[in-house]
Amino acid sequence: MTATALTIGPLLHEGKAKKVFSTDRPGVLAVAFKDDATAFNAQKKDRLAGKGVLNWEISARLFELLEAEGVANHYLGCLEPGWMAVRAVRIVPLEVVLRNRAAGSLCRQLPLAPDTPLEPALLDLYFKDDGLGDPLLTEARLDRLGLLQPGERERLESLARQVNAVLSRRFGEVGIDLVDFKLEFGRTDDGTLLLADEISPDTCRLWDRGQPGSTDRILDKDRFRQDLGGLVEAYGEVLKRVQGLGQSPRPYR
Repeated sequence: MTATALTIGPLLHEGKAKKVFSTDRPGVLAVAFKDDATAFNAQKKDRLAGKGVLNWEISARLFELLEAEGVANHYLGCLEPGWMAVRAVRIVPLEVVLRNRAAGSLCRQLPLAPDTPLEPALLDLYFKDDGLGDPLLTEARLDRLGLLQPGERERLESLARQVNAVLSRRFGEVGIDLVDFKLEFGRTDDGTLLLADEISPDTCRLWDRGQPGSTDRILDKDRFRQDLGGLVEAYGEVLKRVQGLGQSPRPYR
């Protein structure tokens, strides 16, 4: 496959929602977004036509918004629909979760009522390992695993809070509450930390401000987790609103 003078090579990695391919350009990878929907560490699965393209465009637009506000990330530009070019990074096996409101698993783990505002946002780190169930890391466990270099934890958490500030504001401009979300980061060859993976309704809990207190407000993967239906339609609504925040995603050159 060739797209915008970029030749896509062998598959390097396939995850739950994306495939990563080599390319003929040093340091550049191609990512294809899949239609697969998974929940509960892939114990629940389905395939929903159109989901991948929606997540691709939402992610591309949000990466560009973040880039414009000084958040360095791995995104380089779009190829054909459903595909983007990214910088090659070594993914840090941590999931960084920020919560602006209590929801989901947090309300089962702590005596917090759903919708409780969390100020400042609660930030947790999880070890990215499906076989272990992505366990929550204490500071001692994080040190034991040696996943971060000196000073990287502070840098990672600072970047995550910067992402939260930008996305909370921009989603708010289009009537969406960013309830919580997951981020992943990677290192370049020179050790620079970059935001990586994707930012989409698969990785964010998003609520429509116009539908308070109703399951109709859910615009994210909870529609799949909770068997509410209408996931593709909800993701389409997110995209429609995000399209109002800026111009079309740039092509990769």
